[in-house]
Amino acid sequence: MAADGGPGGPVRERPRILLVEDDPRIRDALGLALDDEGFDVVPAPSGEQAMVLAEQYLVDVVLLDLMLPGLDGLSVCRLLRSAGDLPIIIITARSDTADVIAGLEAGADDYVTKPLVAAELAARIRALRRRRRRPDAVASVSCLRIGEVEILPEEGVVRRAGTEVHLTRTEFRLLVELAAAGGRIVTREELLQRVWGYDYYGDTRLLDVHVRRLRRKIEANPDDPCLVLTVRGAGYKSAPPTPR
Repeated sequence: MAADGGPGGPVRERPRILLVEDDPRIRDALGLALDDEGFDVVPAPSGEQAMVLAEQYLVDVVLLDLMLPGLDGLSVCRLLRSAGDLPIIIITARSDTADVIAGLEAGADDYVTKPLVAAELAARIRALRRRRRRPDAVASVSCLRIGEVEILPEEGVVRRAGTEVHLTRTEFRLLVELAAAGGRIVTREELLQRVWGYDYYGDTRLLDVHVRRLRRKIEANPDDPCLVLTVRGAGYKSAPPTPR
């Protein structure tokens, strides 16, 4: 179940998952199930151990239980996110809105709730990893502009008034999808499918929290946005594109 070697080890053919779960029964069962789904699993029983292993191993996705002793899951999520753009899926004991939102606000890309279904979790992981590719909406676009924001899809770069803005991969894809629509409304369902690659059956918390995070980074006044606009009952749209 454990991954082969750390940095400098043999070339990997299977995606590597850092599984952070303090319950040994859940950790072992989930590790075996993910192994059967085609993943190498690096198990971590605590938040402290997770930070060590994240440095030691080149992992593709982190599965992070929020309810951890010591260094809790939210703190681990914030630390991992501040260190880079490693994809993070949080695991919650229930679909409580406060828990989910707190995890997404801490920087998680996605969430799953217990009891976990291995096939569904594997689908989420694969969808998250597919997002490393550029968005389909900009296959032939070299530059997008809305207001003072310049987006370079090929380079994965966003600048506001000439200053580079760091976005997570999820935030970047969300911005690109909205900007590429040229001011047209993009429904919540379309954004969930295009950005996350998965049907969420009406659960829009994932999308709404990421829109808030995106606004904080690109809007002059996130509480009164002018670049990423909410269309009540429909979805979101960007401001009209700025001529070059």
